[in-house]
Amino acid sequence: MKQTYAILGSGMQGTCAAYDLSKFAPDAAIKLGDLSYDQAKKAADRVNGLLGTERCHPFQVNAKSPLELARFLEDAGTLLSCVPYYMHPAIARAAISSKTNMCDLGGNTEVTQETLGLDALAKEAGVALVPDCGLAPGLVNSLGLFLMESMSHPESIRLYCGVLPQHPVPPFNYKLTFNVEGLVTEYDYQALVLRDGEITEVDTLSELETLEVAPLGTLEAFTTSGGTSTAPYTFQGRLQNYEYKTFRFPGHCERMRIFKDFGLWREDEIEIRGMKVRPKDVFCRVFGEALGQIQDADQCVIRAIGEGSNDGENVRTVVDIFDKEDPSTGFTSMERLTGFSLSIVAQAVAAGVVPTGVNGYETAMTGTAFVEELRRRGVSVLVS
Repeated sequence: MKQTYAILGSGMQGTCAAYDLSKFAPDAAIKLGDLSYDQAKKAADRVNGLLGTERCHPFQVNAKSPLELARFLEDAGTLLSCVPYYMHPAIARAAISSKTNMCDLGGNTEVTQETLGLDALAKEAGVALVPDCGLAPGLVNSLGLFLMESMSHPESIRLYCGVLPQHPVPPFNYKLTFNVEGLVTEYDYQALVLRDGEITEVDTLSELETLEVAPLGTLEAFTTSGGTSTAPYTFQGRLQNYEYKTFRFPGHCERMRIFKDFGLWREDEIEIRGMKVRPKDVFCRVFGEALGQIQDADQCVIRAIGEGSNDGENVRTVVDIFDKEDPSTGFTSMERLTGFSLSIVAQAVAAGVVPTGVNGYETAMTGTAFVEELRRRGVSVLVS
């Protein structure tokens, strides 16, 4: 297996994944690709400077060009795709053609299922692909698997995750930590859950509940799309319930529902002053720019609750993670938990742990192994 990693997209998550690879895969070379060479060089210089190495190398590459992608991947053993979610299936085809393993950050279950449809081609090429290797989907699903592995008869998995500002500012008490279109997708599309043994779609921004979560106190949680990934399909017949909700500070859900209920996320074109526009595009531009101006360190709170039995005795286990922006590296909590997660799975793929073909994230590696890797990186994982 070639020990060269190629990262497509040298933004926040891609840079942190490169940092993790540089630190935990010390024998590998890392290619950082981006449409902007300056961005790729900035990311490579940052990682090399933090670790005192010269193992990250910048490249200009257009992810939408099959020819440029093929050239970028020709000497790479494993690709980490950190581009917008809708681009992943096309990039997966390029990776298969180049006989390169691949992991992506996913985020949309329908798009992930399109990638999973390439399983036969990946097996024929002898490569392993794993979509949805981010935070949610991604890390949270590994915690769910960790809980399932701790029980002889798991029955219910409930997952919660939120990336929040350390100093929330009204009215939304939120800081944008990733692509605004991805945020709207999470808030606007249907949430896929396993409930009472049946696959069910649930409206997003619904089923609001409040939880006490240390050290932040009272948080609200509500349904969002994408967080369960393909796990409800994989675990149907093994679990009765598998669900995901997003944490926010109280009041956020109600305010965001206003935009949804009044059509600001519509994707059809409307005419305004003789010009055709999509309300969603206008919202993402205006709202995204406004949230992007908020300067604050972030923090991430995650909770996974597993219920089932061991040898006939009922058990309930809770896993909690609380992580904050790291001042020593400058990486935000969102970058750390997403970039580390992607890198962990990519290294498992490169090591041959993951079988060839396109693997659902929840079957790629064990939850126990993943939690061990998180702890190696100084992430506190509390089990109670």
